[in-house]
Amino acid sequence: MIRRAWAVSWSLIICVLCIVGTESALKAESETTRRQYAPDRKVDILHITIDVTPDFAACTIAGTTTIKFVPIAEPLTELELDVVELDVSSVTSSAKIEGYSVTDEAITITFEPAVEVGKETTVKIVYEAEPKQGLYFRTPEMGYREEDTHLFTQGETHEAPHWYPNYDYPNERSTSEVVCRVPADMTVLSNGRLVCEKMDPESGLKAVRWLQDKPHVNYLIALVAGKLKKIESKYRDIPIAFYTPTSQIEHAENSFKDTADMLEFFEREIGAPYPWDKYYQAVVQDFVAGGMENTTLTILTDRTLFTSETENIRSSQGLVAHELVHQWFGDYVTCKDWSHLWLNEGFAVYYETLYDGHKNGRDSMLYELYGSARGILSRGSDEKPIVYRSYKNAGEQFDYRAYSKGAWVLHMLRMELGEELYRRCVKTYLERHALSSVVTEDFRSVIEELTGRSFDRFFDQWLYHGRHPDLTVSYNWSEKDKLAKVSVKQTHEVSEDVMLFHFRTKVRFVIDDGAIDREIVVDGKQHDFYFALPKEPNIVRFDPHYGLLAEVKFDKPTAMFYAQLENKDDVIGCLLAIEALKKKEDKKTIAKLEDALNNDPFYGVRKAASSALCDIHTDEAFDALAKSVDQPDARVRQQVVEDIAGFYRPESLKLIRQVLKREKNPEILAEAIRYLGRYRDKDTRRRLIRYLKSESYRNRLADAAVSTINMLDDASYIGPLQKVLRQREQEFTSAGFAGALNTLAHISRDQEDKTEVRNFLAGYVNHPKRRIQAGAIRALGTLGDPKAIPIVQTFSGDDPSDWVQRSAKRALEALREQKKLVPEEIIQLRETVDELKEETKELKDELEDIKKRLDAKKE
Repeated sequence: MIRRAWAVSWSLIICVLCIVGTESALKAESETTRRQYAPDRKVDILHITIDVTPDFAACTIAGTTTIKFVPIAEPLTELELDVVELDVSSVTSSAKIEGYSVTDEAITITFEPAVEVGKETTVKIVYEAEPKQGLYFRTPEMGYREEDTHLFTQGETHEAPHWYPNYDYPNERSTSEVVCRVPADMTVLSNGRLVCEKMDPESGLKAVRWLQDKPHVNYLIALVAGKLKKIESKYRDIPIAFYTPTSQIEHAENSFKDTADMLEFFEREIGAPYPWDKYYQAVVQDFVAGGMENTTLTILTDRTLFTSETENIRSSQGLVAHELVHQWFGDYVTCKDWSHLWLNEGFAVYYETLYDGHKNGRDSMLYELYGSARGILSRGSDEKPIVYRSYKNAGEQFDYRAYSKGAWVLHMLRMELGEELYRRCVKTYLERHALSSVVTEDFRSVIEELTGRSFDRFFDQWLYHGRHPDLTVSYNWSEKDKLAKVSVKQTHEVSEDVMLFHFRTKVRFVIDDGAIDREIVVDGKQHDFYFALPKEPNIVRFDPHYGLLAEVKFDKPTAMFYAQLENKDDVIGCLLAIEALKKKEDKKTIAKLEDALNNDPFYGVRKAASSALCDIHTDEAFDALAKSVDQPDARVRQQVVEDIAGFYRPESLKLIRQVLKREKNPEILAEAIRYLGRYRDKDTRRRLIRYLKSESYRNRLADAAVSTINMLDDASYIGPLQKVLRQREQEFTSAGFAGALNTLAHISRDQEDKTEVRNFLAGYVNHPKRRIQAGAIRALGTLGDPKAIPIVQTFSGDDPSDWVQRSAKRALEALREQKKLVPEEIIQLRETVDELKEETKELKDELEDIKKRLDAKKE
């Protein structure tokens, strides 16, 4: 009996433990994001036709989408397509439909009988929509110029269902067709080749049909329509064109001019011809990103446009090259799911960098790699790998891992394989997987096939595990033995997420004018390497060809850093020397840096020398900068102005005022204007008020004045800034105006009575420009007035892709935190004071009315 009782009790314990374990597992799963994979495909979509008629005044569309498909492995009973808040009026099909159901996220079409495997079938869906995402209008009703009326689309990652039904994941490809019906004076652009333009006499609209007859993933379907102008050219037999809204065409050539040269370079470097019918680029207003690489039709932000006055500071080269590379990497071959996004973005960043080397020289390419490496290495605490499945939403994958770190992986591969073998691998990878979806292993398998080497470890440590190596390198010279000792230690923490790295690199010894390179292999925690040399080197360089992504700490004698700085054949060595020398304050070092600032042949080294002098921050360093203001290269001139501004002293202000007087470059002027924020005097105020009212391209100088006012944090600017915002809204960009609203809130946040500013900001929370709307909501949070909580609450939500909801959520958090800091008695007192003010105003109005009546009777 006791045994029986024990047995029963033990069974209960096991049950309880199972329940607790299950609950703990479920809780753990909810607290850690589940791994993401591509969904199953029940059908192969062959072709999609989208026929839309936009209503520009109402910001709506009427559409008909026809999808041709075949079931893949099993008879198809239900076809589910992605939609977001489409108002579907009818669904028809070449197969018999039992019915359909529509939710805010999907449309499900039921077939009876089931559609047989391999049977070609079409469904036609008629609908209307008022898209919140995916398709964006820019109209006079929204505050844009009538002459610039247009619309554009954005598909990546999952915005396309907002304007047409589809299967929205990159593991499916189809051909596509877009028909758009617009007024006769409008231009319509889409993927592929133009089939026809026809006027409809009944509607008075022009129907424009585009056909993309090569299969591509869904998010690459694009449409731009409106009042556009263009410049055009050709590369071989490929038409190329650059479109802008009508008022912006003047500066298009600055951004467009290198496109043909890029096409030629990429065809040669990649080894595969441009794979599409045309290459058009269209600038749109207030684009949701920097650029989007839709097949044959890249859409770009209007922020990329610039005037010739900016000299070489502003350039569209990087953006235009990046999006063009995607026509091969991202469009011709596309990542199967978002965990492999680096196959799109890493390639685009790296080949953008290779073009920079082609156009501007190898030093420029290495400088780009150096800058991106510094950004990556600054994120040492992030242990997420490049190929990563535990993301909450696809947008999280679009960070440095896919972009700059992915590019660095390709750079290390190119350095490891050599340029010619690397090109063969890339060419083969593209040809083998043309017009299909790919994963990282597809690329690795091609490399292994063509090299005969295993790259499992390389891909494992750089792509499937996180981070990068931290290395401490030291050097010692034995004069007696004529031996150089170089020690390398991996100092980062090794875990399940971060490996102990295995890599090959070189050590370079420069003796007099000759260089000796010796290869080393690092495959453990610590290594000591010995090298016999004829004499002591004057320079020792670790990884001299810059082929390793690593945080390297290499302390050397100061004389070696001087020699390294003077070696003009090694731009990375110069930059690393400056990085080390900026920690010193002696006059010799300052003289060396001043010489580099004024005489080094590469602008990036000159900029770094300027920044180092600012970091040293002694009187001698300031004098060196002051003597170096007149720089022929605008990029260096801008850096010197910024670094002079880094000193708080009368001489610095005097120099900045001289810059403001004589400088013509708006980018450098903006830098100088921002510097005024360190000084509170009448002259500063006079200048800022003038710049607030000044005219410049995209209101650049007024934006700089706003930034300076934000830095000054001076409530006396509330009135002037509010007046400018009220009078000059149209001259500001949307982002600039939103930023100015936030500055107004910032300088008003300590005012006892915030009513006027709160009401002013509240007047923009329903602005038709979403960026200004979100900016106004954010500004209410910055203002810190708890009375704005009811206003902001109406916009709050959890959609991470919605600017307005995100802004409202953050603003609410700030306002509620502010409310906690204010005692309830004070809040009640303020409310009472406000009520008394309102009552007093009403009494004044009544008295004024009585006075008017009495005066009238006297007459």
